[in-house]
This record gives sequence, C-alpha cells and structure tokens, in this order.
Amino acid sequence: MPDGMLARFLLLALALAAVPTLAFAQAAACPHLFAGGQPPALLNPKLGQRTTLLCNDAYAVLASGVTHGALWSAEHPTAASLDAARDTPREGQFHSENRLPPGDQARLEDYRRSGYDRGHLTPSGDMPDAQSQQQTFSLANMVPQTPELNRGVWAGIEMAVRHLAERRGELYVVTGPAFQGLSLKTIGPDGVLVPSATWKALYDPRSGGAGAYVCSNTAAPRCGTMSVATLSGRIGIDPFPSLPDSVKGTAMTLPRPEASPHAHRRSSHQEAP
Repeated sequence: MPDGMLARFLLLALALAAVPTLAFAQAAACPHLFAGGQPPALLNPKLGQRTTLLCNDAYAVLASGVTHGALWSAEHPTAASLDAARDTPREGQFHSENRLPPGDQARLEDYRRSGYDRGHLTPSGDMPDAQSQQQTFSLANMVPQTPELNRGVWAGIEMAVRHLAERRGELYVVTGPAFQGLSLKTIGPDGVLVPSATWKALYDPRSGGAGAYVCSNTAAPRCGTMSVATLSGRIGIDPFPSLPDSVKGTAMTLPRPEASPHAHRRSSHQEAP
C-alpha cells in the first residue's frame, strides 16, 4: 500500500475511533431538509477535513475529499413528495460532482469493474420530479456497496422507510457509510474508500421517535437496528443534533425490510454488526 494511502487510512481510522466530544459546525444552506433545521453534526472534528456541503432540490449531502464519497446524505420525505415520486419515471445518469474540487471527486471509472455497485445514499425513488431524481445520481451521493447489499436488504430498507413516511406523513432521514476496522479497501484510480457498513437514521416528528438501521457491507449482509445515540457513538456523527438525548437514547421500533424485487441472493436481518 502506498505511504499516502496508508496515512489516509490511519487518519480516518483514528477519527472514527475517537470518543465523540465535539460538534463540528456546519452552516446549513438548506435547513428544511434537517430535523430542527440543524444538519448532522460531526462529533469528531477530524472528520471535517476536506468536506463540502452540497444542497440539492430535495436532499443535501456532506461530501468528503478523504473518502471520495459522502459522510452523510439527508432528506425529508413527506406523503406529498412521495406521492409525486410515484408518478416520476425512474431514470437518471450517474455523473461526477463538478461542484467539488477535482481532487475530491469520485469518477465513473472508479466503480468500473470494481465488483461494487454505485450505492445511492438518498434513493432516487424518493424524489418528486425528474430534476431532483437526476441530482441523486451524483457520485457524491454514492458509496461502494456490494451487489448483495445494494440490490437486496438495503433496497428493502429503502422501501420500508418510504412506506413508513407515507403512513406517518413525513420523516427526516439521514443515510451514510461507516468505516471501521483495519482492513479498509479502496476502488478505482481515485481511491474511493469502501465502507464496512452503511446506516440509515430516521426521526418521526409525529411520534417523536428515532432509530437507525445498520447493515454490513459484505457479500452476506447482516442488518439490525439501534438507537441514534448508539449509532452516533460508533460512527462519530450525530444525524439529529436538535433532538433531546432522551429521544436519541431510545430506539423506536422500525419496520422490517421489505422484499426487494432486485435481490439475487438472500440476505439476513439479524443483530447489528
């Protein structure tokens, strides 16, 4: 492994392993997408190196020039926006994010023949119109996911969350990668970092509850649920800094993943990895 890449791995591992003590301030240009108008907080300031906050029509993403992907992607699906999404044809083209510095971008060739899918964080299926749907195909909204995860249980989680938002009227949702362990991989010439897991945190304003899914990014994905506080301690990011500790410390009951129409290999819903 080249010295520069090893240094990058060690820096990220130290940041994620540190005890979260300090909130990283992010100026929010799109507060309507965040619970309480506050974007997710980076509890370890080292994660804030080479980050860019990108506001889109219906989601926001914090892109990292270290991982060449997103640290988090946030959306606010409502019954009305999802009703419009059902009438929007599913189409879009993957593209590099030209709002990022060239050295911080991922490119299409990074994923080519890598064995990993370009896994949406905020899903295109939640978007209420063609323009916002196309915006989700930015590689800044992607992380490398195994096909078994992306097309299997992860798609089932996206479906379950979408249907929950329709029933409840609205949700605040933040999705992101976790990088844990000492055997992290990269793909492509830009060194896009492959997450060890992906997570999706939910806040339901109607019930006042919150919780999170976590799935291992493997060929045999294992998924489970946990409180937002537990998730934050593991990943160094607080998805909902405006919520009281009592809400973040209690895991709401989340719906089970639905059956994915894209699955080609069975995945399991078990305790969180």
